[in-house]
Amino acid sequence: MKISVIIPAHNEERYLGDTLRAILAQDHPDYEVIVVDNASVDRTAEIARSFIPMVRVLFEGRKGTMWACERGRQEASGEIIVRMDADCLPEKDWLSRGSAHFSDPGVSAVSGPYDYHDAGPSFRFISMAFQRSLYGLFNGLAQAFDRGGVIIGGNSFMKAAALEKSGGFNTELTFYGDDTDTAIRVSRHGRIIFSPTVVMKTSARRFKDEGVIRLQSRYIYHFFRVLAKRKSPSK
Repeated sequence: MKISVIIPAHNEERYLGDTLRAILAQDHPDYEVIVVDNASVDRTAEIARSFIPMVRVLFEGRKGTMWACERGRQEASGEIIVRMDADCLPEKDWLSRGSAHFSDPGVSAVSGPYDYHDAGPSFRFISMAFQRSLYGLFNGLAQAFDRGGVIIGGNSFMKAAALEKSGGFNTELTFYGDDTDTAIRVSRHGRIIFSPTVVMKTSARRFKDEGVIRLQSRYIYHFFRVLAKRKSPSK
């Protein structure tokens, strides 16, 4: 199955080059990479264009991760839509690991934990253990009660057909809660797998900027807020 990797990028000149080199080194045989410049005012677009023709570069002037992702989705040609962030460093078999789960036709989406590679060893260990245990549990419970599932946006694989039937990415949401909203809608079209082996290295910059407790509390709050607000349509 062909994969379309969508990378939304707003002022990501510091990270984007390394991210593109990592995604272009994947061992998967059939994929495209789409960078959506989300109204950047730094060198983000210039860096992205330096990777043409290996990378497609689009522009989306309406600020917001979902606006950029939806712009990329509309231009994508793959049967699987993959989202990753502009500060991620995927291992070379990341696409192969994630896409392998779609050999089961009942699967609509796949996600996995973040490895905050530039954080301290204690934070990396605790964070990974938390995600592998509790996120997997939340994912199972959400689906058991027909309430969606757990998707980490920068480490997510979705069937293009399921996203299309779900109306694409929800541009009414700017950042917090967008992953939960997407999970609720694509769960209508199949199971969501949260795999502990589909790991994505990413930066811990947001935790460093906002603080661990404050940021994690925001993620958890918006997860349950959106979960309570929107119920999965009956399958």
